[in-house]
Amino acid sequence: MAPKPPHKQSVSMGRGARKRDDDSGTEVGEGTDEWTQSKATVRPPDQLDLTDAELKEEFTRILTANNPHAPQNIVRYSFKEGTYKPIGFVNQMAVHFSQVGNLIPKDSDEGRRQHYRDELAAGSLESVKAVLSDAEILEEDEEPKEVEMEAGSQTELPPAEVAETVIEEELMTPKQPKERKLTNQFNFSDRASQTLNHPVRDRECQMEPPPRTNFSATANQWEIYDAYVEELKKQEKTKEKEKTKTPVAKKTGKMAMRKLTSMESQSDDITKVSQAAKIVERMVNQNTYDDVAQDFKYYEDAADEYRDQEGTLLPLWKFQNDKAKRLAVTALCWNPKYNDLFAVGHGSYDFMKQSRGMLLLYSLKNPSFPEYIFSSESGIMCLDIHVDHPYLVAVGHYDGNVAIYNLKKPQAQPSFRSSPKSGKHTDPVWQVKWQKDDMDHNLNFFSVSSDGRIVSWTLVKCSKSYSSQFLDTYDAHNMAVDAVTWNPYHTKVFMSCSSDWTVKIWDHTIKTPMFIYDLNSAVGDVAWAPYSSTVFAAVTTDGKVHVFDLAINKYEAICNQPVVARKKTKITHVEFNPIYPIIIVGDDRGHITCLKLSPNLRKMPKEKKGQEVQKGPAVEIAKLDKLLNLVREVKIKT
Repeated sequence: MAPKPPHKQSVSMGRGARKRDDDSGTEVGEGTDEWTQSKATVRPPDQLDLTDAELKEEFTRILTANNPHAPQNIVRYSFKEGTYKPIGFVNQMAVHFSQVGNLIPKDSDEGRRQHYRDELAAGSLESVKAVLSDAEILEEDEEPKEVEMEAGSQTELPPAEVAETVIEEELMTPKQPKERKLTNQFNFSDRASQTLNHPVRDRECQMEPPPRTNFSATANQWEIYDAYVEELKKQEKTKEKEKTKTPVAKKTGKMAMRKLTSMESQSDDITKVSQAAKIVERMVNQNTYDDVAQDFKYYEDAADEYRDQEGTLLPLWKFQNDKAKRLAVTALCWNPKYNDLFAVGHGSYDFMKQSRGMLLLYSLKNPSFPEYIFSSESGIMCLDIHVDHPYLVAVGHYDGNVAIYNLKKPQAQPSFRSSPKSGKHTDPVWQVKWQKDDMDHNLNFFSVSSDGRIVSWTLVKCSKSYSSQFLDTYDAHNMAVDAVTWNPYHTKVFMSCSSDWTVKIWDHTIKTPMFIYDLNSAVGDVAWAPYSSTVFAAVTTDGKVHVFDLAINKYEAICNQPVVARKKTKITHVEFNPIYPIIIVGDDRGHITCLKLSPNLRKMPKEKKGQEVQKGPAVEIAKLDKLLNLVREVKIKT
């Protein structure tokens, strides 16, 4: 057969170029024009006809983790309320697939241990291969030497046999590295599923260790007898000292002397433990009331900047004792030396229901329990603490007696108590006041009673010289006068309050009051502020405290605030602290509340550039005189 002619191809630059095969005559580029034809869309018969706007409209759907099949109406029985209550929280998790596997992470302890075992196994095989290869090399090198050994001597073993024995020993006893001892091979936990436990924090403090001594001894009958003899000698010495020091003990009799000496000579371990326990109790209470102590020391009401010359009272501590539950607070007095200590007198203002009385002394350092407790058969109506001797407390009773309690000798009975022979009052004692020490250093105090007498007492003596006549009288109130107090700066100004709802400020040279304030309720007590001559506070029986500052507002109080929880509770007394910006108020339920004054209630003169602020009694007197002069001019004109 003749060979076929060479294959020919025709190339054209046109769009419909075709390639023809000379043998077959078929076109390779068939079907290319089909892509250029328009494609017909196939639509289902029930498809809707939508406009372009409807086609461009977007529908947003939000996926949430809530299970649509989770029940929403599960109820359970509440034993506390006795009813069925719906459950608010429902488990929304739906498990689609779960499988228990045995995969171990590479970073875990078990994964590292398995990797270590694999390396050991691979290393032992490589060592065996290396030993075998070394043995083959030795056999090749030692073959001519074997012939020489056979010719020379037949007793010695050939080196090839020695190598074989060495190799067999190494193969029979392979060296394996020591593996770490695992504490717990099942101790595996997935770190991603563990929560972070914060380390426990301890508060520590450094202090000097208490002194310690080792003591050892043997006790027999003779040593016990000698100890008793020494104790009797000490008691006799203390009795002799008391006879020379206290002449009062001679008059009170031998029984009182024995009690006094026994109380003073009691310096055993029990008293030492009680003192330490009291200190620990204070520390515990300071930690318990730490937030209150922080408010007392540092908190200032920032809202006073936006108030129109008005202030507030912040409640701090509340003092109460179970033994004085049904007794009203009839007297309050701060200690002049210890600014955190104050005395409270308990009694009753209901004259048809008179019972016992109590004298309690509280400290701000321990609000849970009083520092001193004294009981009396008659209710306490008033009290006062000596300025130079802050351990002496003078007390006036409802039955007309007066008494003196000595805090250095915490015993149940007072150090002095009046009697009918010494000239006690026949009516309740409404006020007692210590007098400054005389030249003879006698302790004198005055007592005022509703029997019309003002008595000066020198412990066991009394004088009636001050009750024969009165210097002046003021027609002040329409009902009983509850309290009268002098201004601490101005010697001519005093203030009175009454159950007729009024508080009046007086100049003792003028018969009419300078200022009159109606508080819409019976006024139980008033008190001047120690830091300003124009600031005073009053308490009413409707449970409110009213604070006035005449320099800011002469007509109304700048603070009217209820401070008791119950509506029927009546506030009976109020007292300013001489140093700190706090007051204490007592009610007829035996509770004492401590409150802090906001900055607007204790405003001081503002400092001016280049000028020093003048302070002192002269400035306070001038400030009050400026207000009184305006009133005096009006009264003189009328």
